[in-house]
Amino acid sequence: MKEFLHIIISSIIFCPILLFAMVYLIGRKIKIRGTHAFGMASDVTTLCLFFSVPLAIGVLWKVNVSVILVTLAIMMAMIFTYIDWRTKKEIEVRSLLRKIWRFQFLVLSTAYIGICIVGIIRSVIDYLQAV
Repeated sequence: MKEFLHIIISSIIFCPILLFAMVYLIGRKIKIRGTHAFGMASDVTTLCLFFSVPLAIGVLWKVNVSVILVTLAIMMAMIFTYIDWRTKKEIEVRSLLRKIWRFQFLVLSTAYIGICIVGIIRSVIDYLQAV
């Protein structure tokens, strides 16, 4: 049972798209509207992406970027808060946090997809050089 749980968690961290698809499909099955199910899936997946992106970068380039990732996330949150404060004068915390979290999803998803593409290209080049 312990090994099975380890395999499931490792698979989700290695491939957060699986988590996104599972949460989205479960949300649709329990009758959540499409946009809300998509938002819920992106919220859950963002947490997983915070682990997946530094792990993938570490595997490819042998560099630890966890601290840099957290620092960038905090800086983005500060920028979003400043923009929200300048435009609305009264900050709605829940709405602001949702914007920040969803933006993190977009940034981390783009980074993860880019890292996967680089990894595939690198593997193909290594294979071609070995042959």
